[in-house]
Amino acid sequence: MLDDRRALILQALVEEYIRTGQPVSSRAILETSGLKVSSATVRNDLAKLESYGFVEQPHTSAGRVPTHQGYRYYVDHCSPARLRNATRVRIESFFTDVHRELSKLLQETSGLLSDISHYPAVVVGPGLGDEKVVALHLVPLSPIVLLAVTIVESGRVTRDIVRLAREVSEADLARAESLLSKCYRGRTLAEGQAEVAKIPSGELAEPVRRALKDVTQTLAGTEVRSADIYVGGTSQLAELWKDLAQVHSMLGLLERDSVVRQMVDNPGVGTAVRIGSELNLDDVELAVVSSDYEAGEHGIGRVGVIGPMRMDYRRTIKIVEEVSEGLGESLGRS
Repeated sequence: MLDDRRALILQALVEEYIRTGQPVSSRAILETSGLKVSSATVRNDLAKLESYGFVEQPHTSAGRVPTHQGYRYYVDHCSPARLRNATRVRIESFFTDVHRELSKLLQETSGLLSDISHYPAVVVGPGLGDEKVVALHLVPLSPIVLLAVTIVESGRVTRDIVRLAREVSEADLARAESLLSKCYRGRTLAEGQAEVAKIPSGELAEPVRRALKDVTQTLAGTEVRSADIYVGGTSQLAELWKDLAQVHSMLGLLERDSVVRQMVDNPGVGTAVRIGSELNLDDVELAVVSSDYEAGEHGIGRVGVIGPMRMDYRRTIKIVEEVSEGLGESLGRS
């Protein structure tokens, strides 16, 4: 833990670097921090912060810039900024109209979040949550490959490829579809799987039993896969990363659903800030601010903002929290 003066110096340095993108001098820190100390005192404290690993000096004659550890300390000890009234009104008015299809609402929310934060934004849908299945169909694509089509009460449709261990005849496939439909209809995916498990295996022909097993195992992962991902604001990448190679690298990352999901995912609940190496990505240095939202019967989803490590964290955290709260409230009412 830093003492109050060094913490204030680090805060001033991080915020000035976020604002300018240039190494920060001791004079600039004095001007922005309001500290009533000498430049020599600030330089000595900067040297200490450097020895702690919070800042570094790119060149001998240059000022200093925050390290990953410096950003981490700053984020862990800063409080979210107050948003301008116009920004708050814009977020509130956006979610006043909840008469949108879920996918359209989530897509438009990613655009709103990006537009307000000035960073690329991600909205991860809530998955199927506690929604009840209204229909389940098996469509043969080849002798050992099926398409499992699941329709839930909100009208959402998921399609899963099922690879069978062995070929199944048309009659056995029809029998398997009938049993699955009976077990899943009117139940959640988890409840349907439990119903299938209750069927005595001795009552089933071997091909039917194997087909039931392969389909239910595939559907068990549908909850995660059905959480659609919506990305907005990729046009801002060139403004955030001047290096064209980094822009291309970021575009590549944002086109891969599994990577985007990993970036905004958080094992806990609430708001999370992940910086640099914490994301386990080697292509570019970036930071992610994300928060979860409750979507009523739909379950839980997540919204996030992706940007460079030189991100305006205090403002971004507040925006992400306001948007996630508004989205959760609108879905809870719908």
